[in-house]
Amino acid sequence: MLRYRPQFRYPERAAKPPNLTEAVSIAPGVMPVNGDPHDLILDVVTPSGEVVAVDDPVLVEMLGEGISEKNRLTLMHSDRGFIDCRPVSLISLQTVRHLEAELSIPIDKRRFRANIYLNLASDYGFAEDELVGRKLRIGSSAVIMVLERDPRCKMISLDPDTGEHNPEVLRKVAHAHATLLNSPFRLDS
Repeated sequence: MLRYRPQFRYPERAAKPPNLTEAVSIAPGVMPVNGDPHDLILDVVTPSGEVVAVDDPVLVEMLGEGISEKNRLTLMHSDRGFIDCRPVSLISLQTVRHLEAELSIPIDKRRFRANIYLNLASDYGFAEDELVGRKLRIGSSAVIMVLERDPRCKMISLDPDTGEHNPEVLRKVAHAHATLLNSPFRLDS
């Protein structure tokens, strides 16, 4: 699934929902009413470049290829976000470059699956650790509180374009930057 990419069918409508003014006026913590579902239809671009509607049964068949018959794959729809690990995840480009230098291999920032990639004034990696316990303003109106360092899992071992597994990435993060890791996976694989 790593190589499948979602995209809005109507990106111009999804980029600025018609109820944006109403949503901005709602107090933090309140879930705003979603825009028109037709404006937010998703398609999926497969690794071969084919575009399939997210609700097309063909997509489930494609994603299920290679899965044993005793397991069953289903797609779920929700008007709320499915949160992988943290509600908002961020990492600095300097941290990505720092890990590149430690591993002596190019690292694509998408391995870390962050919502926000920071380009900090500091040249050193892991400077974002100093943001824990602080509030950040993003743009003119969004404010987030950084609660803790982001735990990392096996997903950072997978190349976002090829799906190729490089366990050394997770190993380095676990051994050199241990508090980043919160994973049930063995590190000696």
